[in-house]
Amino acid sequence: MLEETRRIRRGETRSYGQLAADIGLPRAARAVGTALGRNPMPLLILCHRVIRSDGSAGEWGTGGSETKQRLLRLEAQ
Repeated sequence: MLEETRRIRRGETRSYGQLAADIGLPRAARAVGTALGRNPMPLLILCHRVIRSDGSAGEWGTGGSETKQRLLRLEAQ
C-alpha cells in the first residue's frame, strides 16, 4: 500500500477508497487511512496526497490538516 502511495505524482491526489481499490481491497478505505497515519516516512512516502472521498484534505499525522492543505496547495502550483 505504501508503494502504491509513492506512485501518486506531484499535484495529484487519490482518495483513501481509490487507493484501497488500487491495491485490490476496495472496502478497506479505513484500513488505508490507519496505515497511512502510521507511515514511518511521510517525507519520502508522500501520504498527504491521499484525501477523503468528499474532496476534503482530512488529517495528516505529521502536521495536521492545515499542513496537509498547505502541502497540497504548494504542489498544485
